Amino acid sequence: MKRIAVINVVGLTKAHLGQHTPNITALANASSITALEPPLPAVTCTVQSSMLTGLPPKEHGVVANGWHERETHETHFWRQSNDLVQGEKIWDVLRKEHETCTVANIFWWFNMYSGADFSVTPRPIYCANGRKTPDIWTTPQSLRQTLQNKLGQFPLFNFWGPMANIKSTQWIVNATIEVVDTYQPTLTLVYIPHLDYPLQKFGPCHVCIAQELQKVDAEVGRLIDHFQLQDVDVCILSEYGIEEVNDAVAINKVLRNNGWLTIRQEHGREYLDAGASKCFAVADHQIAHLYVKEKNDIEVIAALLRGKSGIEFVYVGDERRDLAHQRCGDIVVVSTCDKWFSHDWWEDSSKAPDYQTTVDIHNKPGYDPRELFLADGWRGSKVRIALKLLMKKLGSNTLLDVISMDSTNVRGSHGRTVEMGAPAPIVIAPQCAKKMPQSLPSAALQKLIVEWVNS
Repeated sequence: MKRIAVINVVGLTKAHLGQHTPNITALANASSITALEPPLPAVTCTVQSSMLTGLPPKEHGVVANGWHERETHETHFWRQSNDLVQGEKIWDVLRKEHETCTVANIFWWFNMYSGADFSVTPRPIYCANGRKTPDIWTTPQSLRQTLQNKLGQFPLFNFWGPMANIKSTQWIVNATIEVVDTYQPTLTLVYIPHLDYPLQKFGPCHVCIAQELQKVDAEVGRLIDHFQLQDVDVCILSEYGIEEVNDAVAINKVLRNNGWLTIRQEHGREYLDAGASKCFAVADHQIAHLYVKEKNDIEVIAALLRGKSGIEFVYVGDERRDLAHQRCGDIVVVSTCDKWFSHDWWEDSSKAPDYQTTVDIHNKPGYDPRELFLADGWRGSKVRIALKLLMKKLGSNTLLDVISMDSTNVRGSHGRTVEMGAPAPIVIAPQCAKKMPQSLPSAALQKLIVEWVNS
């Protein structure tokens, strides 16, 4: 039984190999590089679930980073229970073959209450006064205190939001080293998020990407060195490639202007009433799930969207292919390569929901990359932010309403597949791997990792 580490460097493509990534490139040169073909949508939760179950989304059920529950008429993003992922997970497969096999999952998603032996995942505490306290959830439970005593509090605000930077990745790398040294897992899964931030903020062609690649490579290099000292074979992979974008398609605004969306007025603001809407959209990067109340309206709405500027593909029924799970929208739309989907439905920004100008990944009915940007002017100024933070520390539940609403700020997005023209993510195989094909679907990873462990 071979010990394997799988390092997930989000957003990494073959184009990133070279002088700015000497550690990653050296590993690639000593092994092989294979292009991965992620499922639709090529987003974190969906791709990771396919990798760990060996199944397409229509079977594991993770149709995006979030989806709408028809029974409750509620939309949820970034939930964490592993029970939401259907199918047999890689730790279950390995344990059937080797009773002594252990798995560490460091920050891959849907990490809570899984069958992994050792887990670390972000789990902030949401206080009644509106404060959000950084924290983690671990298996075993004692690992939480051990890591925070040695490494300090997990830097949650450097993991997502306008302050997202290399600090969160450094903490994850340090935590991985602690877990590996303490428990000696057979398989270690590590999530390295940093590259995702600049690629979305500035786009894949920005001059700053070279410097950000160097930062990521230094941290991955620390992991490679540590694993190799322990005779652990290292695999590096990514989930998707980032495309250059210049604006968003406000898909719910399109539906509202055509009479399909229902809005309720609260305190002078406009909130989506999903349960009352004839149709509404759950946006996630470059794809959106549209949930339609009356099945007879599906084709009418699909016809409306076909040919709309910024929308390239409109899928209904069997056209949804590997996405056709019960959680899937009745209509799935995919943007053109230069656009992403926002969840916006308001015409007047002053009437947007109160959470829109905050970092609020759980209340927004869609993924919002604008949370990486502070607002222009006084609203996003350091002085105003400092005053807001002081008020929170004093017990006020004031909104930290400092986030930009400008969709043109976002310069990189993903979700489209390689078949649609998106850059291919890659897998750099461990040295124990047999000859690899030039490309393979992300769902093939489960079987490959099991083979590597058995080599």
